Amino acid sequence: MRPYNSGNHQLTRPFSVDQAWNATVDRAGQCVLFFDFDGTLAPVEDDPTAVQPAPKVLAAIEALTEVVQRVAIVSARPVEFLRDRFASLTDVDLYGLYGLEHSHGSAETVTEPAALPWVPTMVELAERARAELPEGTLVEYKRLSVALHYRTAPELAAAVESWGQAQAGRLGLRVQCGRMVIELKPPVDRDKGMVIGEAVPSAGCAWYFGDDVSDIKAFAALRAREAADPSFFGICVAVANPETGQEVSTAADLTIESPEALGDFLTEAVHRLS
Repeated sequence: MRPYNSGNHQLTRPFSVDQAWNATVDRAGQCVLFFDFDGTLAPVEDDPTAVQPAPKVLAAIEALTEVVQRVAIVSARPVEFLRDRFASLTDVDLYGLYGLEHSHGSAETVTEPAALPWVPTMVELAERARAELPEGTLVEYKRLSVALHYRTAPELAAAVESWGQAQAGRLGLRVQCGRMVIELKPPVDRDKGMVIGEAVPSAGCAWYFGDDVSDIKAFAALRAREAADPSFFGICVAVANPETGQEVSTAADLTIESPEALGDFLTEAVHRLS
């Protein structure tokens, strides 16, 4: 693996947390920090509507906006949901529904035009899911997608996933699998990797924190940016969990054990980068 020259520091994989922060501090003002939400900034809950950021996360992110170029949250959640959870943070960029929606700072939410014609389809799909899927399935309607959760009834996994795949084929939708969930979304080319690829050209470095298989595309986007620009380096951080096995951790540079531990990690980052 080639080394990355960063001021007085040289970063060569594999590296430690200390080495990663030491390399970043020289260019904190050029650094972008990207975060997934569920399972990363917030613990996964049985009821997805009840999820809140882990302790220390809000204060740490607010402080980090003062020392890095940009902080962004890239999530499967709608922007409206993210804005509610981070209402006190006006300088954080929000990318919802894998990038189908975005809001920069306190600006209005912008929706990918190609996705808007699919709203009626998602309404119909959510209604059908509630009527046809077995009790124990939680149907989450997100306007531009529908997520089918079976966390409280894992024995339903095969039935829910089979139904979801069949509906995707019937309606021409795309499928995104996640932690005890299958999500159906419009056939529009937007994902976390594309969001990252479009957001980092002006950055000198970037960190991405994620926990699920959809975050691997974001990791890949940072690797691609490194390959295109030898002066850029990206740090891929996995927030570990037993549901994705080793797939996400193996793709990452560093691993953190939980959203709660990430809150402590970010608090320490404020001190390091300040």
